Amino acid sequence: MGVGGIAFLLGFLGPFWSAVCALVALGNNLFILPRIGGKKLWRDHEAERGASLGIVLYPLTVLILILLFWNRLEVAAAIWGILAFGDGMASLVGMTLGRAKLPWNPTKSWAGSLAYVAFGTAGCLILLQWTAPFFDRAYPLAFAVAISLLAALFAAFLESLPQGLDDNFGVPLLTGLFLFCLLQTQGSWQGALGEDFVPRLLIGGGINLALAILAHRARSVDLSGAVVGWILGTLIYIGLDWQGFLFLMAFFGIGTACTKLGYKRKAAAGLAQEKGGRRSARHAVANAGVAAACAAFAVTTPHFGLFALAFVGAFATALSDTTSSEIGQLYGRRTFLITTLKPVPRGTEGAVSLEGTLAGVAASLLVAVLGWGVGFFAPVGIAVVVVAAFVGTTLESLVGATLEKRGLLDNEAVNFLNTLMGALAAVGLLVVWNLAAG
Repeated sequence: MGVGGIAFLLGFLGPFWSAVCALVALGNNLFILPRIGGKKLWRDHEAERGASLGIVLYPLTVLILILLFWNRLEVAAAIWGILAFGDGMASLVGMTLGRAKLPWNPTKSWAGSLAYVAFGTAGCLILLQWTAPFFDRAYPLAFAVAISLLAALFAAFLESLPQGLDDNFGVPLLTGLFLFCLLQTQGSWQGALGEDFVPRLLIGGGINLALAILAHRARSVDLSGAVVGWILGTLIYIGLDWQGFLFLMAFFGIGTACTKLGYKRKAAAGLAQEKGGRRSARHAVANAGVAAACAAFAVTTPHFGLFALAFVGAFATALSDTTSSEIGQLYGRRTFLITTLKPVPRGTEGAVSLEGTLAGVAASLLVAVLGWGVGFFAPVGIAVVVVAAFVGTTLESLVGATLEKRGLLDNEAVNFLNTLMGALAAVGLLVVWNLAAG
C-alpha cells in the first residue's frame, strides 16, 4: 500500500517518465531487491519456493497499465489505487476479521471483499480525480463515484474467484479495460435511459425469464445458469434489442446442440460436459459475459459500431470454441497439441484437430453473416469477425496448453479470456483496416 502512494506522481511524470520509473522498479524487484534483504518481504510459501512472483508482477502490471493507457493516464493511476489500497486493505481486514468465508472460495472472506470494495473505490476515485486534471480532463463527482464503485466491485469479484494465476496481474488489467470503457459512457447515460428503456427491460426480461425456465426444465442449464443467463440475456436485449438477442439464441441453440450431439459417445470416452451437459452460472458468464458488457457499452457510449462489432466478435469466438471442441472430440481423427504440434489424445487441453477447426470457422462465419445481416457492420466486418474468432480460439488453445494445464486457470476463466480476445481482436482488426484503407 505504501508503494501505491507513488501513483499520485503519474500526473507530474507523464506517460514516458512514468513508464521509465515502472521499468526501473521492475528491474529493482527482479534483480536487486532479493540481494539486499528483500527476501524478508516474501511470504512463507514464496520463501519455500525460492522466488516471489507477486513482487515482480506488481511493477510489471503497473508498467503495462501505463503503456496501455498512456493517453488516459488517470486510468492507470486509478487502477493502481484499487490494486494498492483495495487489495491491501482486503488482506489486512480479511486476516483479522474474515471469519465468514465466501461460498465460492473458502480462502476469501466477506469482510475482506467488502474492505476491497470500500477502499478500492476510495483509492480509485481519489487517484482518478487527482490525475485527470493534469491532462485537461475532468469528471463530475457523481459520475466518478459511480464508475469507481463499479470498477472496485468488478475487481473484488475477480479477486474472489479461485484461480491459480497471481491476482496482481490479471485483475488490474481486466479492471483497467473495464474502467476505460466506463469512462466512455460520460454524458451518454441520459440517452441510454430514454423512452425505449422500460419497454426493452420488460420485453427482454419477460422473454429471457421464459427461456430460462424452459432451459432449466430441459436440463440444459442448472439453477444458477438459469438465473445468471436471465440477467445477461436481459442486459443484451436492453442494449441491442432483438437484433442482439438473436446472437444469444444462436449461440445457445447451436452450442447446446453440439454439446448434446453424440453425448453418450463423448461421455464413454470421458470427454463430455459435466452434469450431463447442463450449463452453470460460471458457463454463462464465461461465454456471454463479455458480449453482455459490449451490448451495455454499445448503448451507453458514442461508439455503438465498435462495441456492436466487439459483441459479435465475442459470440463468434465463443461459438467457434464450443463447436470446434465438441465436433473435434466427436469426429476429430487426429488431434495435435498446439504448442508442439505433437499428436495427443482427444480432450487434451490445448489440442486441436482439422475437423474441429473447420467446424469452428464455419460457426464463426455463420455468426459474422448474422451480424452483417442485422446491420451491425459493413460486409468487411464479416471477414474481421471470422479472423478475430480464429485468433481468439487459437489463443484459447495456447492458454489451455499452458496456464490451464498447470492449474493456473480453470476452463471457465479460459473461455472468458477467449471471448475477450475475440472481441478485442475484432476491434483491433477493424481499426487496422480503416487505417490501411484511409
